[in-house]
Amino acid sequence: MMPKDYVVEPGQSYTFDLFRPEDAEGVVHLFKTIYGEGYPIRTFIDPQTLIEENAAGRTISSVARTPKGDIVGHSAIFCSAPSKKVYESGAGLVHPDYSGGAGIFTKLGVHGANTVAPQFGIEAVFGEPVCNHIYAQKAMTGQGWITHALEVDLMPGSAYSKDKSVSGRVSTLTVFKTLLPKPHEVYLPRVYEEAFRYLYAELDDIRELQLADTQSLPETASDLQITYFDFAQVARIAVHRVGPDFISVLLEEEEKLKARQVMVVQVWLNLSWPWIDAAVSELRAVDYFFGGLLPRWYDQDGMLMQKIFARPNWEGIQIYFERAKKLLDWVRQDWERTLS
Repeated sequence: MMPKDYVVEPGQSYTFDLFRPEDAEGVVHLFKTIYGEGYPIRTFIDPQTLIEENAAGRTISSVARTPKGDIVGHSAIFCSAPSKKVYESGAGLVHPDYSGGAGIFTKLGVHGANTVAPQFGIEAVFGEPVCNHIYAQKAMTGQGWITHALEVDLMPGSAYSKDKSVSGRVSTLTVFKTLLPKPHEVYLPRVYEEAFRYLYAELDDIRELQLADTQSLPETASDLQITYFDFAQVARIAVHRVGPDFISVLLEEEEKLKARQVMVVQVWLNLSWPWIDAAVSELRAVDYFFGGLLPRWYDQDGMLMQKIFARPNWEGIQIYFERAKKLLDWVRQDWERTLS
């Protein structure tokens, strides 16, 4: 365990590498240097958990390490989508004494997505650049990530307490990069056909687009997997099967979520379903609105629908690229429909 007065010496050289167990204390020290003791994801503030998660492959950390063994930068890819072939890129940060102009943050992200992910059989990666500023959006787009979804009010403003410009909840884009192509057929909900055709036009893979044509749900029991993020007041619902009981089951879960002061509910649907139209229609009828495309989410593509239990912080969303601006227009217009 590092002593309380441990200090990272500035001005050292460093190399980019995969995480080693002996890096754990340094990574935790880095997170606490940046965020204090209150960082909400235990993996990155408990050395043993970080070692175990990396050993299991659920988290794969990249580090910037000095010859002395100091950790001056960290980024990770980790499993958060239903498909184990799709990993999220995030948890990136750089020591304050090493953050000026060296490009450590960007290079760590590239190391994880381009070098490490293929070694572990990961076939697609995604990230969530915030919309309270445009810098992360510009950086990730410049590295070949493609915007496909907008997660409205995903994070509380308190998560960015050091950024005095943040007021209200923070939205994120969802950007993807295909590492191993998997062409397949998908069904487009008719109400969102225009938006999906626009999004698919720049997908870095091949899809056969079909309009959904089955208007009724299959005679099966719905299967919803719910993940809570109490610190963010967010719930994510992965829908693995949908049947006639879909909305009654969902609304029952919503009541439980409201009791936990959840502000945002995200629902993930599978675009391989010919009956996707019916599922989307039922969600729209209870005030869910469009979020976008989730490539390879269930190994086959998925889509995002979302509900916010307050007025979204639209004014706090800063968008840099035209593609994301157009997506924002579709998302906001569909939310405005829920007001009538």
